[in-house]
Parts: sequence; C-alpha cells; structure tokens
Amino acid sequence: MTAVTAREPQTARFQEKRDAILNAAAAQFNAQGVKGATLAGIAASVGLVTNSVTYYYRKKEDLATACFLRAIVLFDGIAEAAAREATVEARVRAFLAGHAALLAAVALGEHPPVVAFSDVRALPSPQLETVHIAYTGMFRRVRALFKDEATAHWPREVRNARTHLLLSLVHWLPAWFGRYEAAQYPRMAARVADIVLHGLGAPAARWEAVALSDEAVLHGPRDNAAMDAFLRAATALLNEQGYRGASVDKISARLHVTKGSFYHHNDNKLDLISACFERTFEVIRRAFDLAEDAGGSGWQRAGLAASMLVRFQRSAEGPLLRLSSTSALPEAADRARVHTTLQQRIERLAAMLVDGLVDGSVRPLDAALAAQLLVGAINGAAELHRWVPDASEASVVELYLRPAFMGLLGEASAAA
Repeated sequence: MTAVTAREPQTARFQEKRDAILNAAAAQFNAQGVKGATLAGIAASVGLVTNSVTYYYRKKEDLATACFLRAIVLFDGIAEAAAREATVEARVRAFLAGHAALLAAVALGEHPPVVAFSDVRALPSPQLETVHIAYTGMFRRVRALFKDEATAHWPREVRNARTHLLLSLVHWLPAWFGRYEAAQYPRMAARVADIVLHGLGAPAARWEAVALSDEAVLHGPRDNAAMDAFLRAATALLNEQGYRGASVDKISARLHVTKGSFYHHNDNKLDLISACFERTFEVIRRAFDLAEDAGGSGWQRAGLAASMLVRFQRSAEGPLLRLSSTSALPEAADRARVHTTLQQRIERLAAMLVDGLVDGSVRPLDAALAAQLLVGAINGAAELHRWVPDASEASVVELYLRPAFMGLLGEASAAA
C-alpha cells in the first residue's frame, strides 16, 4: 500500500497544516478533477509553495488518495451512526439525514469541502487499489443497513444493486442540494428519504417494464460511424479520467488508431469533448421524446424514459457522459451552457412527474426533487456492473431502476 502522508511526527502544527492542504485539495479536485488540479495550484490556494505540499504528500496522486480516504471515513461514520437504528427504514433515513447534515455544514463553512468520488478512476495504480479497497469496505457497511428479517430473502444481486442505487443518489446530492437554503437541508433529506424508501407511484401504480420497438433507438443516424466510435471512446475515458486524463493518445489507443486518424476526424480535443456532451443530451432528449410520443400516464412516461436511458448505459452504444463531468470543460462559459442544458432536461423529467400528479398515477410529492433523484439513478447506472457483474442491458431495469420507482423497500423483483 502506497504511503499517502509524510512520516514525520504528527504534531498539532503538522496536523493543522496537513488538514489545510487536504481541504484546499478537495476543493481543487472537485473543481478541476484529479488530472486537472496541480500541486502548485493547491499550494497557492493556501498561501504555500509547492515544496511545502510535497513535504506532506510527495505526489499529487498521494494527495488525491488522502482526500478520497478522508471522504470514505466520513461516509463510514455516517453509516455506522445509521446502523444503530432498529429498522431498515430508520437506518436509510438516518443515513440520508447524516449526509444532508454534512452538506449543510460544508455550505455554512462549518466543515471543509469533501472530495467527490466521480474522479476516483483517474488515480493510477497502486493508489487506485488503495482507494478501491477502502470504498469497498464502506460499500459493505452501507449494504449492512438493509439487513433484517424482512430483507433476508433478498439475493446478493438485489442487495448490491440497491446499495449502489442508494450511494448513487447520495453522490448526486451535492450537485443539486445547493439550490436550497442550508437550513432547509434536514427537511429536504426527509423528503428524499420518503421517495427513496417508498417510491413515486400512487397506491394503484404498478411497475410495467414497457419496451419500445427496435426501431426506437436513442442514438442518431449512423452517417459517420468513425466519428461515433470516437464519441463513445472519449465519453468512456472522460467518465474515468476527466478532461486531462482523456488525452488524444488515450482516445486513439482505445480505438487502436493513430493520432493522425484522430485529427482527421476531429479538429481538436475540446471540440470532441463538447460533442460528447451534445451526444449525451441528445440521447436524453430522444428518450423523452419517445416516451412522450408513447403516451400513457405521467408515471408510465417517466418510467419508460428512465428505462430507455439505463438500458442505454449498459448497451454497446453507451455509456452516457457522467453528468457531473463538467470539470472536463476548461472554459466557464462551456460549463455554464452544459449546466443550463442539464437543468432543462431535468425540468422536462419533472414535468412528466407533474403530469402524473395531475392524472393520479404519481403520489403527492415534490416533483422537482423526485426528478433529481431519477437523474442521479440514471447517472449511477453506468457503474452498476462494478457491484453486480452480471448486470446487463436486459436486467438493469428490473434490478436497479425498478426500486428507484417502487422504493428501496419494495418487493425484490423475481427477475433479479
């Protein structure tokens, strides 16, 4: 296991300066990604020179690892506190409330920034393995929150899928909780917990795994198969390693082509990255169009749209670009444009749920909040195979999306 901290005695002054570096690094990694942030930039943000940082962390990757491990300790503490509750429902509520309290403390300046896990795979070996081992331990502690007599019959695949769903929703919280006042976070956490536990449907709602015909594809026309291949490869690399990690060399190597071939099809990397965002948003728009054209209740249309998107995540055409990947864009104007487009897509999903509220297929709830949760679930579907290796395009809807609509404590699907 690689060393991530200096070996000198940890005096109070040593600890204070190290914590200041970790706090600054977490903020920089969240804003620029692991590949984009620099030791010089992190040092400058706390009034230090680069050598002062390397005294504590020899390499940027060691510093990033320390940030991830510190975040995992926080998640562990919230899970351990939640585990003291007597029932699964109370534990899940406590787990979500604990994360909302942490986000409130960060928003109020009472707690330092917490690094997001979206860039973990940008770490090289052996740092990646160090974080993965720690994250897996945390995952198991969160999974243990579901243990009781009522869930004892759940297959391992169901338990893992619902644990990943819960964590995916928690990872998505920082992306949208900031739209509320910090004082309202406990109230919002209670609403989130109610939807997560009990789902979206009215009492008479039934889950229907509706499928469209094979002609109803989400990707655009294949008038340029080579360009489509570049978009898929770049999207996958962006999800894994961010803007700077997804280099021209790596994109070309993934497709087994030369850099010359890359520049034959693409003017530059930034244009390709922008096209990746456009492709993802176009796929989402296409799913919404198809769902609305199919008709039915708001519940049915939202379910169909989400089903198409999680299936796309697991298909040969996927994945979608991770919606938290805006740090991949170096220009603030581009990030703002992407945020605006993302919000438009979320509002459109919320409108389907509002239609469900009107027609009675969706139970009384906060449609805007529920739409955010569904987007978080769709975003997390691309990573399900890490916890359920056998998850496929055919099984992901029943195994993973169904509990997002029916609730984590809904009956486990027989298909799982």
